Amino acid sequence: MKTPKEVHTQLTRKFQDKHREWLQVHVAQELHPSFWPLEINLGVPTEQEALRQPDGVLSWVHAWQNWKGAGVLVWGERRWRSLGTQRVPERLLLEGPADVAVWVGESARWARALDRYAALVERWPVLDGVVARYFNVLADYSDVDFTRLIEMLTWISEHPDSNLFPRQLPIAGVDSKWLDGRKALVAELLAHLQSDPQGSRDFFQRCGLRPLPQLMRLRVLDPLLRRQLGGLGDISAPLEQISALSLSVTRVFIVENLQTGLAFDELPGAIVIMRLGYAVDVLGQLPWLANKKCFYWGDLDTHGFAILSRARSYLPELQTLMMDEHTLLSHQSLWGEEKDPHSAMRLPNLSASEQLLYESLKQNRIGQNVRLEQERISWDFAWNAILNISIAG
Repeated sequence: MKTPKEVHTQLTRKFQDKHREWLQVHVAQELHPSFWPLEINLGVPTEQEALRQPDGVLSWVHAWQNWKGAGVLVWGERRWRSLGTQRVPERLLLEGPADVAVWVGESARWARALDRYAALVERWPVLDGVVARYFNVLADYSDVDFTRLIEMLTWISEHPDSNLFPRQLPIAGVDSKWLDGRKALVAELLAHLQSDPQGSRDFFQRCGLRPLPQLMRLRVLDPLLRRQLGGLGDISAPLEQISALSLSVTRVFIVENLQTGLAFDELPGAIVIMRLGYAVDVLGQLPWLANKKCFYWGDLDTHGFAILSRARSYLPELQTLMMDEHTLLSHQSLWGEEKDPHSAMRLPNLSASEQLLYESLKQNRIGQNVRLEQERISWDFAWNAILNISIAG
């Protein structure tokens, strides 16, 4: 016997699983006969079941008698020898998605998504079947945001090679903040509008816009090298310009965090590259790193080792600095919590000892979600380790 509450639970799952498919089919063919009407059998008990639980059956019948909602409730009669003729709810018929949406409290979202889907497909028929994947966009964008999206698609379609920066677009409200989180959506829709559904999803390439230059920041720690650069010691420049530098360096330190790099003192023949995070791919675009002794110093947590593994894809001889168990255990009082550890169980480019420490952090053998941020390490301890490497080199 299914109660209204149980039917609500069933329809909630159904809506979550099928609402995108329903949206596409509903717009294209109104109420598709393969889906609708949706019939839910309410599980009428047998006479023996009714005799075993008369109060339960009575409560079930009353629940449906008092029910008010979308759909058609079909009643039937049962002629039972012991209980006589009883009128019971047999099944619920739902004529379309709108009925299901009413049941699960999604009526306003469904109606809004349906209207917006229809409007987009009417304007750009090629988007039929594509925008159904973005039900939440259709259902939840404010009217202002949805209008901006249409204006963005329209303007880019009319000016596919503007070579403007995004903030130069003559579209009210389309700024960096608005674009954050929407680039993938815009790029995919434009790929279909430009009849290139299998093509690049790079936002700037797809929109014909100019990306902001990728800046790299480094410090020149050797005073003699600084003279070659007109006295510049702290440089932030586009990657292409950094790549073209001719630096006679012998040691390169790559640190995960900015303040760590700023704390470095003078070191002959050395530079420090700062704050790349996971963007260590750029190291592969610096030809002058070849044959240099390079050291990576990141946070002692799973993501620190993941960045190290990624960096070694470009610098196979990259050495680590203070990313060992001794450093970790000797700074236990300064441990923090890594709230979202890296997902991989193994990383491809770690040494045996690094992999063992990574697994210990990943599996909480040392403590629960342990991390040691590099800035927390005593600077006397850290600088001494840096000097020792420099002397050894």
